Amino acid sequence: RLLIKGGRVVNADCSVDADVFVENGIVLKVGKNLEVPGGTRVVDAVGKLVMPGGIDTHTHMQLPFMGTFAVDDFYIGTKAAIAGGTTMILDFVLDQKGVSLLEAYDKWRGWADAKVCCDYSLHMAVTWWSPQVKLEMAEIAKNRGINSFKMFMAYKDVFMLDDTDLYEVYKNCREIGALAMMHAENGHVIDNEQKRMLELGITGPEGHAMCRPEEVEAEATGRAIMIANQLNCPMYIVHVMSKSSANVIVEARKRGNVVFGEPIAASLGTDGTNYWHKCWRHAAAHVMGPPLRPDITTPAYLMDLLANGDMECTGTDNCTFNASQKALGKDNFAKIPNGVNGVEDRMSVIWEKGVASGKMDENRFVAVTSTNAAKVFNLYPRKGVIAPGSDADIIIWDAEATRTISAKTHHQAVDFNIFEGMVCHGVNVCTISRGKVVYEDGKFTVSAGDGKFIPRSPFCKYVYNRINKRMEDYNPSKVEREPYDGPVYQINKNGSESQSPSVRNMHHTTSINTAGQHVNTSPISPTTSTKVLAPPGGRSQIIF
Repeated sequence: RLLIKGGRVVNADCSVDADVFVENGIVLKVGKNLEVPGGTRVVDAVGKLVMPGGIDTHTHMQLPFMGTFAVDDFYIGTKAAIAGGTTMILDFVLDQKGVSLLEAYDKWRGWADAKVCCDYSLHMAVTWWSPQVKLEMAEIAKNRGINSFKMFMAYKDVFMLDDTDLYEVYKNCREIGALAMMHAENGHVIDNEQKRMLELGITGPEGHAMCRPEEVEAEATGRAIMIANQLNCPMYIVHVMSKSSANVIVEARKRGNVVFGEPIAASLGTDGTNYWHKCWRHAAAHVMGPPLRPDITTPAYLMDLLANGDMECTGTDNCTFNASQKALGKDNFAKIPNGVNGVEDRMSVIWEKGVASGKMDENRFVAVTSTNAAKVFNLYPRKGVIAPGSDADIIIWDAEATRTISAKTHHQAVDFNIFEGMVCHGVNVCTISRGKVVYEDGKFTVSAGDGKFIPRSPFCKYVYNRINKRMEDYNPSKVEREPYDGPVYQINKNGSESQSPSVRNMHHTTSINTAGQHVNTSPISPTTSTKVLAPPGGRSQIIF
């Protein structure tokens, strides 16, 4: 039993001064002057904010990628998440083309279950298409607790699907009640631009940004949304990194498309000018796909969209590689493992850039860091809210405290922090995971495996209510009309053209030779001649 006393409870819809009583990992009461059993542990929250724990919608713990593994595994990564105020991550099952989705699922569960310090769930990446994949997607959505499937338009010959396969995956997502997710970049353009940059002698990290400009992200974003909309399939664009891509999403939402955009801590907290840094290690540490944008106004622009409701969720794409791993691409930027940190610092970065700057209030902060994710991925109201019956995933936030982000003090395994030196107003001082205090005053009281896998059901109402209604209302039907009974153009077996006898081809002419004889000059005439075609009714000159 736990009583969080004296704080201000902040949910996405409102804030109230109240205490929170927790028993057996569940919130039982929220209010003032609560009667609780003797022996209940009291956590002092006077002068602080009591908020739902953060939900990071996008992580890649210990991901095998580009010949190496991300250094933040499910233990270190989730422990760091807890320190920063995140109580649940959504990671990705992401295996190579041709690998069974069910085998990949078992592999990731095997890695995660024994290590996680907080609750987690999974998205499933689809990197190839076949009848087997179609059946396995249905099995995973129905019985394995995953209701979201991610595809790639980038990483040609590795993860990328072409539009034909994307069409089939989207169609299948809609049929099984899943949310389609997209890494939106034009892989063909990137592949060719990489080669061009290397031919020009541009081998450093700046080449990574130069071969993947905003237009490459925006075009793919629009194409992904268009295909999904044709099939009435809900779409979630991961790691929105640019103004251009964000604008495509905003315009699609205005048209009524069921599409969600996910800016991440990196795109909200730093920018792509770092790729031109004179220190190769510094520049390479920021390499991720899509890249950070050199337009320094991008983070503030994305934060505005997040604050006003045009964007809904936030993740990190946490996928970390140390200096020696990044150095695999020291002579070729295309070989630098893609990925940056963020799982520990997301909450602080969004508070600093959003709330402390006056762009959003505390309630919107809860919405974009927790509640909206719970709604989109069918976890609400179990997660994402402090209310009777909800999981007691709670953080105590000191809005008056400050901290300076640094690789020297963070809890992640990576040896670099892309937010190095950022002073953040607002600090998580206590994390409660399913009713247990797991982090308090800088100290952990958590063990590997304390977190649990949280299954998610398909046909999430928050996503599918509009989809299902549109399926009911949209009933394509043919037009009943009298059959056509006129002449029909004919194509000969040898590929040449002809028409039914009743139709005159105006390009077939009859000419008179020097002997006064009529000569057929149609394309199938055996007569060899050179002529100049005249307008209908004119004559051509024949030379024998």
